[in-house]
Amino acid sequence: MFEFYQKLEQNKKAAFVISLIQVILSAFLQAFVMQVFMNPCNLISGGFTGISLFVSRIGESMGFNWPVSVLIILLNVPVALFCAKAISKRFVVLSAVQFVLVSVFLEVLHFEPFFYDITVNLLFGGILWGAGCSLALTAGGSTGGTDFIAQYVAKKIHRSIFNIVFYFNCAMYIAYGFSFGWIYCAYSIIFQFLSTTVINRTYKRFQRVTIEITCKDPKVIVEAFMATVRHGMSIIECVGAFKGETYYICKSTISSYEVTNVCHVLRKADPHCLINVYQSLNFYGNFFEKPIE
Repeated sequence: MFEFYQKLEQNKKAAFVISLIQVILSAFLQAFVMQVFMNPCNLISGGFTGISLFVSRIGESMGFNWPVSVLIILLNVPVALFCAKAISKRFVVLSAVQFVLVSVFLEVLHFEPFFYDITVNLLFGGILWGAGCSLALTAGGSTGGTDFIAQYVAKKIHRSIFNIVFYFNCAMYIAYGFSFGWIYCAYSIIFQFLSTTVINRTYKRFQRVTIEITCKDPKVIVEAFMATVRHGMSIIECVGAFKGETYYICKSTISSYEVTNVCHVLRKADPHCLINVYQSLNFYGNFFEKPIE
């Protein structure tokens, strides 16, 4: 028993190290995108990083030097402290590492722009920015700012609100366009739309799917399933059309990020079972959502 808990603890430490590496890569990618794709075209991102860029450029126009790196930390720290109690300490630690490293990388690393064409910068910048955000989210952290708020609200209502965050960012872009030119407002909205699309496609915590297993012995499937996730399962008896033999359909709704692990466990328990996974458009009723650690 001691060896079991020891291995479990080692797995948790290994998982945290992997998450930390993902967060570091996310911070590096965002600092890279800001210098290579955003700055040459006067683009701003969404969230607190976008607000920091906006405020910094207002300062420049007034003759003040307000570093983006410092503003990112000043804006994020109060929200991070609030979320430490409301969400989880692990989530906040990883998020804090992310936004602090973004600030550090902006100060110590300097990249020259690859392109000066606005369309190319929008395309590559928006996609890479979304990939950086998604990398932090899948690690169990975030990029701070509105990600903190999005995760807090999503935890309460059990669904993603990144589309709502996008609308909030659009309001900020309108203010940015009013201050520095409407063309930059339009470009920034397109940039944010691309990054939000990437996040919604790659971050699947709040996406749900229906998994349907056809088998001969439902007991084996149910035991393996219940030992893996905390969801209910329905069992339907049916008859195969070809041989007329009795089969069982075991059906449940799970989160998209759980699919790979569940399928692996079920195939290991019954190599002859048939598994069908399809998208659930809507789900009404009680659904267990694993807490953010």
